[in-house]
Amino acid sequence: MANKPEVKELLDAGVHFGHLTRRWNPNMAPYIYMERNGIHIINLYKSAAKMEEAAEALHKIASSGRKILFVATKKQAKEIVAKEAARANMPYITERWPGGMLTNFVTIRKAIKKMSSIDRMKKDGTFNTLSKKERLQVDRLRAKLEKNLGSIADMTRLPGALFVVDITREHIAIKEAQKLNIPIFAMVDTNSDPREVDYVIPANDDASKSIEKVMTYAADAVLAGLEERKAGKESKATKADKEEPTPTKEVKGSTKAEVKATKKVADKKPVAATEEE
Repeated sequence: MANKPEVKELLDAGVHFGHLTRRWNPNMAPYIYMERNGIHIINLYKSAAKMEEAAEALHKIASSGRKILFVATKKQAKEIVAKEAARANMPYITERWPGGMLTNFVTIRKAIKKMSSIDRMKKDGTFNTLSKKERLQVDRLRAKLEKNLGSIADMTRLPGALFVVDITREHIAIKEAQKLNIPIFAMVDTNSDPREVDYVIPANDDASKSIEKVMTYAADAVLAGLEERKAGKESKATKADKEEPTPTKEVKGSTKAEVKATKKVADKKPVAATEEE
């Protein structure tokens, strides 16, 4: 499990800076500490508590074997999210969100399979039999699919949770997850509605340092969950190897029925013989 987040570290990363007061969402009031120079300041003690709560839930989901899909398409978050999600061995979307990514997952899987079929064509030599124009078209299609869906190629079923940076920007992803009752974790700034999210992390979602701090913490929690799952599997395998079936006692050359019958005869009392007249 990840360590408890330090308020000083969050302060140094600029997690406390919110949006301009005129752009705030009133539902974020419980997470706002004060207003300074026309900017809302987020209460970092609440941010730390919410980060810890989210990390615990992420840990449980990862240890259960389900995937967590990380979503961030804004410029300052793309590289950070891609790096941390890859480190945690989880799928991520950092380009445009494909409409129906969750609600029409079957179609998305078909597109991923198309990418795999192109790879097979290149391996078995079929690709070389195409004309120059056709090869160019196939290469362009492969590049486009890789850019948009390459990071979720290993996601064979719907994710167990969604982790979003900036819910206002990723509102389509949020709506799809809500429709399918998929738990949503998110960095929520002062201009967003926290009611849209199951696990709110009040934080500055515009500064790269702030995003990196929260994302690193979340990825560490996921990795801890994966390690726990791996350790559990290994211990079960070791236990199974140590356990041996208990041998049943048998009388050599005799069946159970024969042994039982022999015992019954042996237990009978001898009957006195009668004299012949």
